[in-house]
Amino acid sequence: MGSRIADLRLKEVVNIRDGCRLGFVSDVEIDVECGRVLAIVVPGHYHFGLFSREPDYVIPWSGIEKIGEDIILVDFVIPPRSKSREKRGW
Repeated sequence: MGSRIADLRLKEVVNIRDGCRLGFVSDVEIDVECGRVLAIVVPGHYHFGLFSREPDYVIPWSGIEKIGEDIILVDFVIPPRSKSREKRGW
């Protein structure tokens, strides 16, 4: 059975490395020459309301372990935050 890209937006992405809920798929990267999905994109988390946001998570298709009815399980290493952002305070 096939699946549409629009259906991916309705699924929550969970990282199997730590059980963290990353969010919902907001976009996909597609190789238009080959017609295949390269990665899914999940928006980064917001901090301090709308003032700042972590970079988006771009999860390669090879990192997807399982696509279920409601959830996408991924094996993804979240990149460390940059030092300049960690030192910034309010």
